[in-house]
Amino acid sequence: MSELVPNGAAPSPGAALRRRDAFGAKGSGDTSGFGGLAVPPPVLTDNRPPFGDDDADAVYGALERAFPGLEEAIERVVYDRGELTLHVRREHLLAVAQTVRDDPALRFELLSSLSGVDYLDDPTGRRLHSVVHLASMTYRRRLRLEVSVSVDDPVMPSLTSVWPTADWHERETYDFFGIIFEGHHALTRIMMPDDWVGHPQRKDYPLGGIPVEYKGAQVPPPETRRSYS
Repeated sequence: MSELVPNGAAPSPGAALRRRDAFGAKGSGDTSGFGGLAVPPPVLTDNRPPFGDDDADAVYGALERAFPGLEEAIERVVYDRGELTLHVRREHLLAVAQTVRDDPALRFELLSSLSGVDYLDDPTGRRLHSVVHLASMTYRRRLRLEVSVSVDDPVMPSLTSVWPTADWHERETYDFFGIIFEGHHALTRIMMPDDWVGHPQRKDYPLGGIPVEYKGAQVPPPETRRSYS
């Protein structure tokens, strides 16, 4: 259950770790935060079939049959709220992707989305995640692949050779998170100016206070914004 904690206050004794305010802001009028609402982080454990879902069981079973050494390639399997996510080791990503696209029992023909996430406190040290959403037109199923890398070594294979629709998605993820998709034919910024420094959606990127080119305006840091509470 979420715990309502005033800005800057300590949680109740024995309380589990909870997120409080966006980007770690404390004791300020941060209008971009959670308004004092402390949210417990979800704990998604490793699952193995049967999942109790015919489609998820069929997908995982077909992949086991089609991909020898699946246990080595997949480091974690999460089935949550009707969705199957395979956490793939980056060195096996292209092989797994080719299999789920081409195997007759899988046929995930469409990459509909590829995006980035920064889990700043990821205990593995691999805080940058690339999340890939796939759809099978043939079987009307969905599947999510997730790959994690560290800030010091933010490299993973590009999926453009398997699904061309990954092109602009990977460029945006590189632009905002700094994940380098090895093998992409033109991995350049797509939203920010070419000479922009840094990757704005990383959790340690400065929140506000960066000069912008609109009539001398500046986005103020959170601690200088007024509170509406």
